Amino acid sequence: MRKRFHHLKKIRIRQDWSRWTLYNLSRLTQPNIENKTFFQQKWAAKSLTRAYHGEQVREKQWQRMFRRNLPGVVPMDHQYLARNDGSEQAAGRGSGADSKQRPRHLPPTPYMQMTFYPIERRLDTAIWRALFASSAKQARQFVVHGWVKVNGKKMIYPGYLLNPGDMFQVEPDRVMYATGARKDTTKHTRRRARKRASKPKEPKAPKLTPATKAPAITDSLKASPSVHTPTPTPPSPEELKERLMELMDETKAALETDKGIGAKDKQKLRDFKKAVRRAISAFRGETPDSFKSLEDQLAFIKARYSAAPSSSASDSPTALLDPDQEKLLTEAFNRIRDDTLSASDANPVDPKKPYATPWRPRDYMSAFAFIPRYLEVNQNVCAAVYLRHPVARPGLGEVPTPFAAETSQLAFNWYLKRR
Repeated sequence: MRKRFHHLKKIRIRQDWSRWTLYNLSRLTQPNIENKTFFQQKWAAKSLTRAYHGEQVREKQWQRMFRRNLPGVVPMDHQYLARNDGSEQAAGRGSGADSKQRPRHLPPTPYMQMTFYPIERRLDTAIWRALFASSAKQARQFVVHGWVKVNGKKMIYPGYLLNPGDMFQVEPDRVMYATGARKDTTKHTRRRARKRASKPKEPKAPKLTPATKAPAITDSLKASPSVHTPTPTPPSPEELKERLMELMDETKAALETDKGIGAKDKQKLRDFKKAVRRAISAFRGETPDSFKSLEDQLAFIKARYSAAPSSSASDSPTALLDPDQEKLLTEAFNRIRDDTLSASDANPVDPKKPYATPWRPRDYMSAFAFIPRYLEVNQNVCAAVYLRHPVARPGLGEVPTPFAAETSQLAFNWYLKRR
């Protein structure tokens, strides 16, 4: 990406999902045309609009795509068409005799908003409009790398002009990567990961805790059965369901009565309650695999917070658990989450994916999540159909643009002069 791609001093709105684009959209106003010549006004409007519409297209290429004929649709009143055959338009032409007969209730048609409608036919722009990429440049990258098909055939040319009825499809993994949240790949995180991988593990001495709190934790850890030890006599399905209901009741009671739990630990308890609820709802008379981990985890949580003082809520996790026990608690919660996810889950946890899992939308996506009328999108298979060319209607221009009609008109006059 070149320098000053998102210019914060001079407003340059780009086709991407970013906080800089949102910031520039919030401060976008009508350009100041005072003390400027008509040539300067047209050049400023052209520079402003071209930064958004087809920024990845070279200027010479866009000048060849420019069309002076702007498509538009004017809906006519069917009652008026049935009542008149057109001869009344010729009668009294120029004298205003037919001004009262013709319908005048339609709002004006913003033809100037259709200045950049040829760019909407490009394959990379259509992928960006269909929400399959987070920017027009990323959509262009998908096409060049061979992740896009048009009518079932691979298309590697981002400037391919779509015709009405063409269907294009993007690889679903690429779409999920483009529109999903990013992993935590900061420099500090990578540096810590490399240090942990290179540093040899040494046995750590157990951290001493107060004598009044250590026996409760030690007894609870000894009393909880090992995760890998199979149960000698599995209980009946009715007993399992009753014990699951008891787990739910005890978790609710822990959330309502315990006052010394921190905010993060309360969230862990809520997640644990959701895991128990999913286990109960998915119970079909068979022994659930995650039942032992659920029961062990609840016993560990109860033993931890039964000895926590109510006066020091923020210091209770560090005062009661050493780092090894904190690691054990984290692993138990991860085991609960992984066990409750079935193979048919639509949003599983997969650390091999290049995006954060479970999948969640990317930041700043909601402000740009709209689909134009000339596209029919199926998000399940990441495919879309280019229905028709965009047109101008009364009160609506189908080309999405953040600029006013006056700005687009000045840009249109700039290219109209240079044809």
